[in-house]
Amino acid sequence: MDFNLKKLTSDAGVFFTRAVQFTEEKLGSAEKTELDTHLENLIARADCTKNWTEKIFRQTEVLLQPNPSARIEEFFYEKLDKKIPSRTTNGELLGQYMLDAAKDFGPGTPYGSTLITVGEYQSRLGGAEREFLQTSAINFLTPLRNFLEGDWRTISKERRLLENRRLDLDICKARVKKAKQAEAKAALWSEEVDKAEQELRVAQTEFDRQAEVTRLLLEGISSTHVNHLRCLHEFVEAQATYYAQCHQYMQELQKELSRYPNSFASNANPSTSATCPSPVSSATLPGVSPPCLASTSTPGIAREPSGPLKIQDVQQPSTGHRKAKVLYDYDAHDTSELSLLADELITVYTVPGMDPDWLVGERGNQKGKVPVTYLELLS
Repeated sequence: MDFNLKKLTSDAGVFFTRAVQFTEEKLGSAEKTELDTHLENLIARADCTKNWTEKIFRQTEVLLQPNPSARIEEFFYEKLDKKIPSRTTNGELLGQYMLDAAKDFGPGTPYGSTLITVGEYQSRLGGAEREFLQTSAINFLTPLRNFLEGDWRTISKERRLLENRRLDLDICKARVKKAKQAEAKAALWSEEVDKAEQELRVAQTEFDRQAEVTRLLLEGISSTHVNHLRCLHEFVEAQATYYAQCHQYMQELQKELSRYPNSFASNANPSTSATCPSPVSSATLPGVSPPCLASTSTPGIAREPSGPLKIQDVQQPSTGHRKAKVLYDYDAHDTSELSLLADELITVYTVPGMDPDWLVGERGNQKGKVPVTYLELLS
C-alpha cells in the first residue's frame, strides 16, 4: 500500500511539473525543444493519412450501407466479436415480392409470367449486390479499419510518450539553467548543478530513444499507403464486376421482355395500339420521356381493318429527312415496323398526322416505323 501511495504521489508530481512546463511554453515564458524537420514532416504526413483514411472509411460505410441503424448494429456486433447476421438486400426482397404476387395473379397470365421473369432478375441483382458488399467489406473496409484501430493507435501512443519525454527534457534544461544561476551566487550550489546535469543527460537519452522509435513507426506510413493502394484497386475491381453483372442482367431481362407479346393492348382502347420500347436515352429528342409509346389512329392514315398500320398506306407526303444513329437493338413487332441494330445509321422522316413517338425509317430498300426513343437524331 505504501509503495502504491508513493508511486501515485510521484506520478502526480511528474504530471504537475509537465503541466507547468506545457503552460509556460504556451505563454512563451519557457523554452521548448523543437523536433527535427524530418520528424515534423513525418508527423504531418501521418496526421494527413489518418484524417483522410477516416473520412474515406466513414463515407465508404455510408455507400455500402446507407441505413444508419444497420451500421450501428454492425458496429456493436464487431465490438462484441460476433458474426454479423446475413441481411436480405433490397433487390432480393423486391424479387421475392414479385414472385409472391405472381402466384396470386396467376403464373399463366401475361402479368403474372412477366412478374416472375422480372422478379427472378431482381433477385439476381440483389445477389450481385450482396457479393459486392461482402467483397468490398473484406478487401477495402477491413484494411482501413485495421489501420485506424491498430497501427494508428500505436503511433498515437508513441507520440504521446515522445511529447512527455520532450517535456521532461525541457524541465531538466530549466533546472540546469536555474542551478547554474544560483551557483554564480554561492559555491555551495555546485552539487545541485551536477545533479541537474545528470538528470538532463538521462532525459536527453530517453528523448532520443523515443524519437527514434516514433520515427520508425511514422516511416511505416509509406507501407500503409502501398497497402491501401492495393486495397483501392481491389475495391474498384469489385465495383466494376458488380456493375458489369447488373448491366448483363438488365440486357438479358430486356431480351426476355421483348419476346413477350403486347397482350395488354387488347384491354386498351381499340383505336390505340400500345408498345413499350425498353430503354430511354437522354440523347433522344427533347420532351420524349414516357417509356411507353402509344400509336394512335389519326385522321389521314389508312389502317387495315384487322391489321397493323403499314407504311405504304400513308397518303401524305413525307417531310424532314435526316440521319439518325440507332442507340439500341429493336425487334419489329409487325410488318409495319423496321428492326434496328445498335450503332447503325438510318434515314428517318415524319409524315403529317403520324404519332410523334414514331418516325419512318429507311435502310436501303427497307422501310418501316421506328420508335424515336431508340434513336439519336443527327444534325
